[in-house]
Amino acid sequence: MASTRRHFTPEQKVSILREHLLDKTPVSEVCDRHHIQVSLFYIWQKEFFENGHRAFAANGRRQRRVEDARQQKIELLEAKLHRKDGVIAELMEEHVELKKSLGEP
Repeated sequence: MASTRRHFTPEQKVSILREHLLDKTPVSEVCDRHHIQVSLFYIWQKEFFENGHRAFAANGRRQRRVEDARQQKIELLEAKLHRKDGVIAELMEEHVELKKSLGEP
Protein backbone atom coordinates (compact mmCIF):
# COMPACT_ATOMS: atom_id res chain seq x y z
CA MET A 1 0.00 0.00 0.00
CA ALA A 2 1.51 3.29 -1.12
CA SER A 3 1.29 6.18 1.29
CA THR A 4 0.24 9.54 0.02
CA ARG A 5 2.60 12.43 0.32
CA ARG A 6 1.65 15.00 2.92
CA HIS A 7 1.91 18.71 2.21
CA PHE A 8 2.27 21.24 4.97
CA THR A 9 1.04 24.80 4.63
CA PRO A 10 3.48 27.61 5.40
CA GLU A 11 1.50 28.28 8.59
CA GLN A 12 1.89 24.66 9.68
CA LYS A 13 5.62 24.74 8.97
CA VAL A 14 6.07 27.90 11.04
CA SER A 15 4.01 26.38 13.84
CA ILE A 16 6.21 23.28 13.86
CA LEU A 17 9.40 25.38 13.84
CA ARG A 18 7.97 27.56 16.60
CA GLU A 19 7.57 24.54 18.88
CA HIS A 20 11.31 24.05 18.83
CA LEU A 21 12.49 27.65 18.65
CA LEU A 22 10.16 29.28 21.18
CA ASP A 23 8.86 26.44 23.31
CA LYS A 24 12.33 24.82 23.47
CA THR A 25 10.91 21.41 22.58
CA PRO A 26 13.67 19.08 21.35
CA VAL A 27 13.76 18.60 17.58
CA SER A 28 13.35 14.85 17.91
CA GLU A 29 10.11 15.26 19.89
CA VAL A 30 8.72 17.81 17.43
CA CYS A 31 9.52 15.54 14.49
CA ASP A 32 8.03 12.48 16.18
CA ARG A 33 4.86 14.34 17.10
CA HIS A 34 4.33 15.56 13.52
CA HIS A 35 5.70 12.43 11.82
CA ILE A 36 8.37 14.25 9.82
CA GLN A 37 12.04 13.52 9.24
CA VAL A 38 14.60 15.50 11.22
CA SER A 39 16.31 16.44 7.96
CA LEU A 40 13.03 17.95 6.69
CA PHE A 41 12.76 19.98 9.88
CA TYR A 42 16.24 21.41 9.33
CA ILE A 43 15.46 22.16 5.67
CA TRP A 44 12.40 24.14 6.77
CA GLN A 45 14.43 25.91 9.45
CA LYS A 46 17.14 26.89 6.95
CA GLU A 47 14.52 28.16 4.49
CA PHE A 48 12.77 30.05 7.29
CA PHE A 49 15.91 31.89 8.32
CA GLU A 50 17.07 32.57 4.76
CA ASN A 51 13.69 33.99 3.69
CA GLY A 52 12.51 35.59 6.90
CA HIS A 53 13.13 39.08 5.50
CA ARG A 54 10.28 38.55 3.03
CA ALA A 55 7.76 38.58 5.85
CA PHE A 56 8.80 42.13 6.65
CA ALA A 57 9.01 43.17 3.00
CA ALA A 58 5.38 42.18 2.37
CA ASN A 59 4.37 44.14 5.44
CA GLY A 60 6.37 47.09 4.12
CA ARG A 61 4.41 47.10 0.86
CA ARG A 62 1.16 46.93 2.78
CA GLN A 63 2.34 49.71 5.07
CA ARG A 64 3.26 51.87 2.04
CA ARG A 65 -0.23 51.39 0.63
CA VAL A 66 -1.73 52.47 3.94
CA GLU A 67 0.60 55.48 4.08
CA ASP A 68 -0.24 56.40 0.47
CA ALA A 69 -3.97 56.23 1.23
CA ARG A 70 -3.43 58.31 4.36
CA GLN A 71 -1.39 60.86 2.40
CA GLN A 72 -4.13 61.12 -0.26
CA LYS A 73 -6.71 61.70 2.46
CA ILE A 74 -4.54 64.39 4.04
CA GLU A 75 -4.15 66.13 0.68
CA LEU A 76 -7.92 65.96 0.09
CA LEU A 77 -8.65 67.41 3.53
CA GLU A 78 -6.05 70.16 3.05
CA ALA A 79 -7.64 71.12 -0.28
CA LYS A 80 -11.07 71.18 1.36
CA LEU A 81 -9.73 73.34 4.19
CA HIS A 82 -8.12 75.70 1.66
CA ARG A 83 -11.47 76.09 -0.15
CA LYS A 84 -13.23 76.80 3.14
CA ASP A 85 -10.58 79.39 4.06
CA GLY A 86 -11.19 81.06 0.70
CA VAL A 87 -14.95 81.16 1.24
CA ILE A 88 -14.52 82.57 4.76
CA ALA A 89 -12.12 85.23 3.45
CA GLU A 90 -14.67 86.29 0.78
CA LEU A 91 -17.46 86.45 3.34
CA MET A 92 -15.34 88.49 5.74
CA GLU A 93 -14.41 90.87 2.92
CA GLU A 94 -18.08 91.33 2.01
CA HIS A 95 -18.91 91.81 5.69
CA VAL A 96 -16.27 94.53 6.10
CA GLU A 97 -17.48 96.29 2.89
CA LEU A 98 -21.05 96.18 4.18
CA LYS A 99 -20.02 97.65 7.53
CA LYS A 100 -18.11 100.43 5.74
CA SER A 101 -21.07 101.22 3.52
CA LEU A 102 -23.37 101.43 6.58
CA GLY A 103 -20.90 103.65 8.39
CA GLU A 104 -20.19 101.26 11.23
CA PRO A 105 -16.66 101.12 12.67
